[in-house]
Amino acid sequence: QVQLVESGGGLVQAGGSLLLSCVASGRSIDRYVMGWFRQLPGRKQREFVAVISWSGSNIYYADSVKGRFTISRDNAKNQVYLQMNSLKPEDTAAYYCAGAEERYTIVVHQSPNTMDYWGKGTLVTVSS
Repeated sequence: QVQLVESGGGLVQAGGSLLLSCVASGRSIDRYVMGWFRQLPGRKQREFVAVISWSGSNIYYADSVKGRFTISRDNAKNQVYLQMNSLKPEDTAAYYCAGAEERYTIVVHQSPNTMDYWGKGTLVTVSS
């Protein structure tokens, strides 16, 4: 089992930046694809934000965050990060870290249904 804990959320003004971190425990994630998803206010479904392969060599972003967000990982520290720049009010959401054994190409892992482990989320609020 893998436990994931997110941190780094908070209140920021539009145009600002935040760095989200996800710490994994229980097992090494160095062979896991890792991703970030978010749940917008009032929405039931989680939407894809970004995913990174176990090696870090393959990365895929949602169109809505491309060019503004950067996903990265440090397998030695068992951590994954999401650097969020140029934040917009529409980025307000609960952000979740997720992981899975890399069974598919990472594009497929944009579906939340392909992820095995989830954190409890961290809230990001962007004011206008």
